[in-house]
Amino acid sequence: MESVIPQTLFALISKAFKERVEEINRLNVFPVPDGDTGTNMSLTLDAVTDEVAKLPSGVSLEDICHAATHGSLMGARGNSGVITSQIIRGLCEGIVESNDESPSERLAFALESATRVAYQAVRKPVEGTILTVCKDLGIAARHAAEEGMDLEQALDFVAKAGHASVARTPDLLPVLKESGVVDAGGYGLALIFDAFAAGMLDREVTQTPLEFAVPDMTVAPIDDWDDDEYLYCTEFLLFGDGIDTESVHDFLIGHGGSELIVGDSGEYKVHVHTDDPAQILGHVLALGEVSDVHINNMRKQQAARPGSAAGSGENGPHKHLGVVSVASGSGIVEILKSLGVDAVVSGGQTMNPSTADLVEAANSLSCDEIIFLPNNKNIVMAAQSAADVMDKPAYVVPTRSIPQAFAAMLNYEPEGEGVEIVEAMSSAIVDVATAEITTAIKDAKGNVGDIKEGQYIGIVNGKDIEAVGDSVNEVVESILEFLNADDYETLTLLAGEDLAQEQAEALAALAEERYPEIEVELLRGEQPLYPVILSVE
Repeated sequence: MESVIPQTLFALISKAFKERVEEINRLNVFPVPDGDTGTNMSLTLDAVTDEVAKLPSGVSLEDICHAATHGSLMGARGNSGVITSQIIRGLCEGIVESNDESPSERLAFALESATRVAYQAVRKPVEGTILTVCKDLGIAARHAAEEGMDLEQALDFVAKAGHASVARTPDLLPVLKESGVVDAGGYGLALIFDAFAAGMLDREVTQTPLEFAVPDMTVAPIDDWDDDEYLYCTEFLLFGDGIDTESVHDFLIGHGGSELIVGDSGEYKVHVHTDDPAQILGHVLALGEVSDVHINNMRKQQAARPGSAAGSGENGPHKHLGVVSVASGSGIVEILKSLGVDAVVSGGQTMNPSTADLVEAANSLSCDEIIFLPNNKNIVMAAQSAADVMDKPAYVVPTRSIPQAFAAMLNYEPEGEGVEIVEAMSSAIVDVATAEITTAIKDAKGNVGDIKEGQYIGIVNGKDIEAVGDSVNEVVESILEFLNADDYETLTLLAGEDLAQEQAEALAALAEERYPEIEVELLRGEQPLYPVILSVE
C-alpha cells in the first residue's frame, strides 16, 4: 500500500457504503423494525469520517490511523458497528506497524491484524458472520503476497475473495440458509473493502457481484479466543529495544490463551488470558519496562462489566453508583427513573445509541462508579465500549429487554459496592422471560411458518419468532402458552403508544381469566412500534 492513506479515503468509503445501506438492511433475518446492520455500520463509518475530517491537511499516517480508530470506537452503534470499529482499529494498527513491508505484504499484515482484533472483541465468535469474512480477507491477502502480486492485483483479488466468503456464509450459519440470505454484516464488510480498494487505487467504486471463481481458502474456525478456563484478562504496554517478540509470544502460549503481542520500534501491546498475571509480568519485566497494566477478572466481567440524557446529572445529589439506561417510551422512562435510574439515553430497536451517547450521559452524573443498562441485545457491545473508555469504574449489566432492566433495578443499591451490586443485578435478570409483540414489516419465515407483512409477531427473549397472528390478543395468548405461563408468579404487560387503554385493559383481563393464579400488572410504557412488551417471572 502507499506509505500514506489519503485523508479522503474514509469519506469515500462512508459515501459508497451509504448508497448500499438499504440493500444490506434487507438481508436481516428478522422481519422487525430493528436497528439494522447496514444503518449501524454506516453511522460508525460516518463517525470515522468526521474524526478524520478534523485533522489538518498533510498530517502523518499515524495521525490519520489514530483518528480513524478513535472515531470508530466512539461512534460505534450496535453489535455490527462495534465489531466494525474493532476491524478498523486492527487494520490501522497493522498498517502502521507494517511500514517497512511491500505493499501486498503490508495489506496482508493489516488484514490479519484486523482479524485478530475483531475475534478478540467477541467473547464467543460465530462463523458465517462478519468475522469469517474478515478472516477470509486476510487469508486472501496473505495468498496474494505469497504469489508476488502487486498492489492493484492484490486488492482486486482480496475484494473478490471477500464476496466469495459472503456467498459461503449460509453454509456456515444455518439460520441464514433457512432464511435464504447471506450475512448482512459480512456483506457490509465486503462492500467496505470494495470502496477501500477503489480509494487506494484512485478509481470509481463499482458494484461487485456476490460470487467469484477464486481458490477455496476458508480455514478452520478460530476458536482460541474463548478461554473460559482462564480467569484474568491481562493487558499492558511493553517497552524495550531488541525484544524477541516470538519468544514472548511462545511464553504467552505456554501460560495462557488469547495471546497477542503487536507493535514495533521498541513499543508493544501485550494481551493474554491467564490464571497468573504476576508470572506474565515477572517474565516481561526482565526484558524491558511496562506501563498501562490492566488486569480484569473475566468471571466478574461476565456478570459485571463487560440523544440526550434525562436524569439528575451533575446538578443532582452525589451518589456512589450511578445508572445509565437506554429506553424509548415516556412511560418506560418514568418507571426506570422511579426505580433509581439517573440518566436515560433515548434509543432501542429503531435507533441504537452510540458509545459516545452513553459516555456523555454517564459523564453528566455526579457519582464514583457507573452502571450501564443497554436493554437491547444490539446495544450491549456499545455499552461495553462505553464502560471501557470511562475514566471511572464502569460496569455493564447485560440487560436485553426493558423488563430485565426493571428486575435489575429492584436489586440496585446506590451506595453499595459496584461489583457486588452488579452481580446481584445480573443474577436478577436470568429468570426474566420476555416477549415483544410487533408488526412484521415484510414477508418472512419463522419457527411458526410463513409470516405475512402486516401480521403481528411475538419474539421471545429477543431471539426467535414464536407466534404469529392477525391480532395482538391472538399473539399474546400464543406467547403465554409457549412460555408455559402457569409456571410463573407474575405477568407484566407494557402497553405501547399504539395500544389504546381500553384494549390494554381487555388484554390484562383476558390474561387474568386464563391464568387466575398469576398476578397480572398492566403498565403504560408508551413504547413505539411494539404494542405490547410482556414478561413473566
